This record gives sequence, C-alpha cells and structure tokens, in this order.
Amino acid sequence: MADLIEEINKLQPGMVAVLGIPYDGGATFLAGQAQAPVRIRESLYSDSTNLSAENGMDLSAHTGWKDIGDLAISSDKAAFGEIEKALGQLMERDCRAAVLGGDHSITYPILRACAGKYPQLSLLQLDAHADLYDEFAGKRFSHASPFARIMEQGLVKQLVQVGIRTQTPHLRAQAENFGVQVIEMREWDPAVEIELGEYVYLSLDMDVLDPAYAPGVSHHEPGGMTTREIIKLIQGLKGTLIGADIVEYNPDKDVVGITAMAAAKLLKEIIARMMAT
Repeated sequence: MADLIEEINKLQPGMVAVLGIPYDGGATFLAGQAQAPVRIRESLYSDSTNLSAENGMDLSAHTGWKDIGDLAISSDKAAFGEIEKALGQLMERDCRAAVLGGDHSITYPILRACAGKYPQLSLLQLDAHADLYDEFAGKRFSHASPFARIMEQGLVKQLVQVGIRTQTPHLRAQAENFGVQVIEMREWDPAVEIELGEYVYLSLDMDVLDPAYAPGVSHHEPGGMTTREIIKLIQGLKGTLIGADIVEYNPDKDVVGITAMAAAKLLKEIIARMMAT
C-alpha cells in the first residue's frame, strides 16, 4: 500500500489514474477475476493495436493519465478497507479513477470513497445482473449485493441500471424500495437518453455484453449488448465522469482473449471520456 500511495502522491490534480484491484473474494460461482487487471493491460499495451481512442486522442502521447499499477490486497478481511483507502487518496488528490477489477463487490468500497467528495453522485451500472440482493448464499458483501449496500447507505443520489436481464421478484422489490431506475435489456433502445446528474460514476460489468462479444465472464447471460452499443453509450455520457470500474472479466473463461481486448478497448474510451471534461 505504501508504494501505491507514493505513486498516487505523484499525480497532478485532474489526472486519470488507472488502478488494478485484483480481488475476487466476492465471487459466488467461479473465481478468477483477480487475474483480470494483468490480462487487460496485456491487451491494452499489445503491439496488435494502439492507444488511440475513437475521438482521436492518442493516449500514448497524453500526460493526463497514468497507469499506477495494482493495489496489493493483503487479505479478504482487509480488502474493502484497503480499496476504500486507496480510492480515498485518489479523491483527495482530485484525480479520477479508472479501476480494473476484480469482481463486482469492489464497487461498494470504491463508492464509499467517492461519496465523501461527491455527495450528489449519479451511478450508472451496465450489467446483466442487478446485484441488489440483500444477501446471497448467506453473504451480504459478495458481488451479488454491492448496490444494495450502496443504496441503503445513501452513497449515491441516483442509480440507473442498464442491460439487466436476470430479474427475480426479490430484485424487482429491491429496485422499487431503493428507487432504482432499471432499463432492462428487453426494453433497451440505443436511442434512449439516460438522464444523469452533474457528476457520474460508471460501473461496467463485462457480462452486460452478450457472450458472443465477451465470453470471458463467469456468468454467461445471452441476449446482451454489443460492444459498439457500450462504446457509443460511453462516448455519449453527459456530465463529469469522475470514476469508473470494469469488473467481472474472468481470464479463465477467455480462451482466445476476445474479452480482454474488449475490456481494453472500453478502458481507452473511458479514459478519453474522462479527459474530455
């Protein structure tokens, strides 16, 4: 942690920090997401592509962002505290965070850190699953429940979920109870304009994509979004994007690296979008 804090303290205010959080202690079905940051970086820096985003921004020549490496998680018990501390340091430096998970449980401690600086934060979740369970398999802090914890603690003023296609009666009741706006995949239209506030955090679960575009996830759910739809959504986001995470990529399920390359592509677009405002 000390080495990472040293790297954070070198950042200039307003910079985008790419931070890996190799943690899968919240996975309830298949672990493996802890391997994701290194694999996404392999694709990001691969000679098979380049670091230019679609808006023409060449990230290889831009000093507005920096990859600061991975957070060293000392134990499952300490993980959330360590994640919150690292993100809190980035917020104190007035930096923006592009986080590479990891399973989706990491979004909860990330938002705990962001809420102190941005009390009126809008949270946009792109996901096949609502992750609003009060508890799942006897656990309240797994990757099935981060948004229940976020909402019950009032860490954001608004949660909008897009791409959901696995709703249960319990999850529908949770969404109604917390006042969540849910745009289910069966209702999705790329022309829909999502109304968000001035400050936005994006949580991007790779399984929001149809398995044809992202087979490297633990929970395949057919009937999802295309890569182009996600890119267009990122590029069209209104407001100031203060942070984002890309989660639930599982390299163990990604035989030829399709999902890693998709995640790297989305990361480039997220960084470029963050630096555009």
